[in-house]
Amino acid sequence: MQQSPIYRSPDVVAGVNGATKVRVVAMTAETVLQANRSTYAPKTLPAVFSASAGTGAGVSGRGIGRLPDAPSSQDAVREQKLTLRVPPAQTHGPYTIGVGDVVLLSTPATQNTVQELSGLLAAQNSRNGYTVQDDGSINIPDVGRVRLSGLTVDAAEALLFQHLVQNQFDPTFSLEIAEFNSRRISVGGAVGQPGIQPITLTPLFLEEALAAAGSISVADIDVSSVRLYRDGELYQIPLTELYSDSSLQRIVLIDGDALFIDSDYKLDRAERFFAQQIQLTQTSLAGRTQALEELEAAVSLRRGDNEERRENFDRKVTYGAIDRDYAYLTGEVDQQARFALPFEQKASLADALYDSGSGIAKETGDASEVYVLRASANPSEFGAVTAWHLDARNAANLTLATRFELRPDDIIFVAENPVTKWGRTISQITPSLITTPIVAVAD
Repeated sequence: MQQSPIYRSPDVVAGVNGATKVRVVAMTAETVLQANRSTYAPKTLPAVFSASAGTGAGVSGRGIGRLPDAPSSQDAVREQKLTLRVPPAQTHGPYTIGVGDVVLLSTPATQNTVQELSGLLAAQNSRNGYTVQDDGSINIPDVGRVRLSGLTVDAAEALLFQHLVQNQFDPTFSLEIAEFNSRRISVGGAVGQPGIQPITLTPLFLEEALAAAGSISVADIDVSSVRLYRDGELYQIPLTELYSDSSLQRIVLIDGDALFIDSDYKLDRAERFFAQQIQLTQTSLAGRTQALEELEAAVSLRRGDNEERRENFDRKVTYGAIDRDYAYLTGEVDQQARFALPFEQKASLADALYDSGSGIAKETGDASEVYVLRASANPSEFGAVTAWHLDARNAANLTLATRFELRPDDIIFVAENPVTKWGRTISQITPSLITTPIVAVAD
């Protein structure tokens, strides 16, 4: 009579077993540190996974351009008296941040708060600014894009506070505007230094703008005036009245105002100047619009290319065409499986046991006999195996599983519990005991 072979359950046995030398090491806080010392660098994702399609940086630097030269002078004509036409009064509200402004994020000199954002936020001894780009945002590494355009300084600080807290950074900082580029006026004509002037946190008065332009330089104030072009309307302030009435000197200027100091009764030169200003502004805006459209198209192409590369990589992973690192689960687990070690980070024993339902089998597994089998990489040890033993009967020991780092080709083995082992033995012996007498009678 030929008997069926008896299945022998696998187990971890210390010592020399055939050609393999096995060393069992209890998993403790100290031995986990020892196991984690083995050299291992997780495989990295292709660079396309960290590539950005780009932003609108670079377009915001385009401005209105150089002011045109003052038109040629004309002979003064005293045919009529210069008339006063004052622009409507303007109120100066809180300054709102705009495209082109440069903001500074300042932290205490201790350098232990917001400055920890990759070292890029400006401390008192390192003032690095952020330009508000065409989409109205600044880009802070590790925090992301934050839209500040249209916000007051207080509102911008509150918004940044929320973003820093959400990204788990210490929100101790102050915000200030370093460069005012979003609101400007122009001054031309008979002044010492024609040019562009910014509007800042405080109101910009007519007298201040004229002083910053090098003051007025005319031969005869009786035939000279300050002409102000605003929102398609032309206003005139004769110099004689400007100097005699201090309230005229305190006219508040607003974004887009163009001043021209003219020494002639006629408006021809001023009108030509303002026409040139309008043309320059329109040309500048058209250039910015075209540049932004070109940039958006380039960003869209780069984004599509990045997405296609990532999808191709995902397909290769799906079909096994990418070299991956794996650990293996066997023994009394819910599902014997191959566990893929993640890219760019290390996985723990707990990750493998509780990923996709591959934990210890409740009915058959022995929680006191959980092992991580790791073959030695040293050729002189002839493939010796270290069995890191976790006794999970004490649930507190599961914290060791969260700190035990897996290495490629680790074997995670869960032994049978004694009842399961005995039950399987009986189930294999019982048929033999029943069939043996029957075979004997037949003979």
